[in-house]
Amino acid sequence: MDRRKFLKTSALGGSAAAATALAAPAYAQGKRTLTMVTSWGRGLAGVFDSAQRCADSITAMSDGNLTVDIKAAGELVGAFEVFDAVSSGQADMYHAADYYFVGQHPGYAFFTAVPFGMTAQELVNWYYFDGGMELHDELGQIFGLKSFLAGNTGAQAGGWYSKEINSPEDFNGLKFRMPGLGGKALGKLGASVQNIPGSEVYQALSSGAIDGTEWIGPWADEKAGFQEITKIYYTAGFHEPGAGLSLATNRDVFESLSPAHQKIIEIAAGEAHQWNLAQFLANNGAALQRLQAGGVKVMEFPDSVWDAFGQASQEVLNENMSDELFKKIHDSAMASMKASSSWLNMSSGVYTAQRDRVLG
Repeated sequence: MDRRKFLKTSALGGSAAAATALAAPAYAQGKRTLTMVTSWGRGLAGVFDSAQRCADSITAMSDGNLTVDIKAAGELVGAFEVFDAVSSGQADMYHAADYYFVGQHPGYAFFTAVPFGMTAQELVNWYYFDGGMELHDELGQIFGLKSFLAGNTGAQAGGWYSKEINSPEDFNGLKFRMPGLGGKALGKLGASVQNIPGSEVYQALSSGAIDGTEWIGPWADEKAGFQEITKIYYTAGFHEPGAGLSLATNRDVFESLSPAHQKIIEIAAGEAHQWNLAQFLANNGAALQRLQAGGVKVMEFPDSVWDAFGQASQEVLNENMSDELFKKIHDSAMASMKASSSWLNMSSGVYTAQRDRVLG
């Protein structure tokens, strides 16, 4: 039986007075525990913290009437199985990076990051004021989900490599871990792209199963220990300029909650997004200094590589334009990014450049 249909029609029958009373939404009563599955190993720096922040906030704001039982990757389902678990009702909610689920729909990439896409600030501009949240919801309706942004890593690093990258040809045959559409772009440069859960990346890099990996940025990467394996680190990447994380609740479960509890989930997710972004950015600078002091060689890709990234990325986006919803999401995101970028570059962009010049 369709739960949503049942809830809407269960008021039929009986006296007119009873029908009027039963026509109100049938919200669940009393204390309730929601099971959250995540794509993160327990304690994985930053990303698991964001999931925990959401869970703690939901419990606190509901005075304990909603509690969240967090399951790390592998404790109930695998890291990349959380989408299906929540969509099917096996679990109540997930915390993950939605670009892990481009196999379900490529439009999900935009709610984490697409190559040459939005910074963290541009992402929230689009999400909250230019239609992004509504498109996230439209996509979620297809799969029985109610989704919100619930974390952000900021701009992610280009990654760790077993050798220096001096030209686009250096990617040919390179075994590299990168999810999402960025990974598909690397594949067009000849890389053998792997999609490995975060808690398994260290072992894959250490064993030689992969030649390189992106993860997040200096703080999370240092915590993961990649500097113990290689000292070649590219600090600017093309693939995730402001990677959002998501909290998604099974839609039937969400609609069974009171409006107050629904709003608590929404607000907890939004607060976790900003808190998590600050967490990453506040820690990255000191972590990078420690990495460099430990012998890590900080590098930038040459322009020829950036140009190849750009061409490959556009090809990947173009390949999905035949999907009507993907194109709708793409066009909305790009229009918002263009509008935001214009002002940000002329205001804060000029200011920070001049500030750094004046203050040395």
